[in-house]
Amino acid sequence: MGDVLAGIHATWELESDALVIRFDRGIRTPKLFSALRERRVPHEALASVTLTPGKRGTVVLHAVPRPGADPLMEAAAGQLKEGSDPYRLVLPAERETLAEQYRDELRALLASRPGAAGASGYEVDGADDGSSGGFAPAERFLVAPPSGPQSFKAYDGRASFDGTSEVAFRWSWTGASSEKWKAGDQVFPVRDLCGVEWRSPDGVDGYLRLVPRGGGSRDFQPDEDPACVVFGRYGPVYESLTFAAAVLAAVRGRDRAPVPAGVRGAERRDPGAVAERIRHLGELHQAGLVTDAEFSAKKAELLAEL
Repeated sequence: MGDVLAGIHATWELESDALVIRFDRGIRTPKLFSALRERRVPHEALASVTLTPGKRGTVVLHAVPRPGADPLMEAAAGQLKEGSDPYRLVLPAERETLAEQYRDELRALLASRPGAAGASGYEVDGADDGSSGGFAPAERFLVAPPSGPQSFKAYDGRASFDGTSEVAFRWSWTGASSEKWKAGDQVFPVRDLCGVEWRSPDGVDGYLRLVPRGGGSRDFQPDEDPACVVFGRYGPVYESLTFAAAVLAAVRGRDRAPVPAGVRGAERRDPGAVAERIRHLGELHQAGLVTDAEFSAKKAELLAEL
């Protein structure tokens, strides 16, 4: 093992149990690749691998992930452009023979592993077109999400995630709607979320929305929903998508983790975070953006979280 294949913007290394993808960090490298740096993809996370002609004298190796195996691709929900797909390796056409050998070796590894593509009980409906539609979804994420605390600037605020348990939205004075200002800055415990919706900022209506448990109201327009940040000209793909993937992985991971008896009832908000939110609420009140009644009600609600 240890076979290495260098392409444009990335290098693949084939290990006995995983495909390791290392991305370049040059000026011309897609920013998403530079942000990801390196990904270790277990063979059980892959559905298939294909080799097809590319553009302008190139060929493309494409490792197709199983549905539900990678939080990044789950959050992207098919919205990534081809050039930003981290599972595509573009090579000069003269390396096609080498690419074929690599494809065949990877296919053999996938087929030989229990539960991997091509193994008995894994393939569904016999899909052979290179898509992942013919393979059973993974029961859990198999590829590690971006790690550590993250944040990015959206048009109407800044989103931050502590990496484990809490997501926060702090609204911008210039971009946030009056509805969001009245709601105040938001803090969302991961335990209270069931998912994340990401609409790519490459379009005109991009946003990131947190989905609460219990199917709370999602009828708000993104610019009025306090559980949503709107991208506008901000929130580039490489920042907002990795953020969405990390939050989604934390939500799914918590769903599968056992909760010790009494822990949920004992959880309380950090007093410092509550004090900061009350201070910010006071600024809104002084600026006339929040009425006396709204200020009193929201302050009481925050104090009740202690």
